[in-house]
Amino acid sequence: MTEFGAFLLPVVPLLFLLVALLLGRYPGCEAVVRLSERIAARRRRPRAARPRHNHRRAHTHAAHGGLLLALGLSGRAPPLRS
Repeated sequence: MTEFGAFLLPVVPLLFLLVALLLGRYPGCEAVVRLSERIAARRRRPRAARPRHNHRRAHTHAAHGGLLLALGLSGRAPPLRS
């Protein structure tokens, strides 16, 4: 019975979600709408209300990881075929 319980534990939330979707209910839909309205309202501020920054710092990015490898290999030609 414990194997069935271990199988059923992750399946139950999936079944609830599937039943809700089949009945036409979309869980979390209202939360997504409220969040998108809040983000849209934040972007609609008038230009006069926005703070002005006259001093901008130059952004510098150091290459690391895959970009470092790509930059290191970018100047080399492909190897010659023998």
